Amino acid sequence: MAMPRTPYRIEWRPKAREDVRAIVRYIGKGNPTRAHSIGQGLRDKTLPLAQHPELGRTGRPGLPDSVRELVVHRNYIVFYRVLHEARTVEIVRVKHAAQQTP
Repeated sequence: MAMPRTPYRIEWRPKAREDVRAIVRYIGKGNPTRAHSIGQGLRDKTLPLAQHPELGRTGRPGLPDSVRELVVHRNYIVFYRVLHEARTVEIVRVKHAAQQTP
């Protein structure tokens, strides 16, 4: 029987944290309750990356090869990179699907 793998650590970079705060603030202007649930949902949707860091697809043209993306909501995309040696998934940005990539 195979040994369970140690999960990767999820690390949010400051820009990504600020992206989520900005999303919550924007939504909160019209619906504070919904804003909180969207913010929490965005963070929660990254948790599977701890067990499956390659879950998202490779990034778009123009992004560094190391950047992957994961659609976490119909309107939001998380951009991240996997640091295998450090067993870390680094969340670098969270963008609305209509925004330009980071």
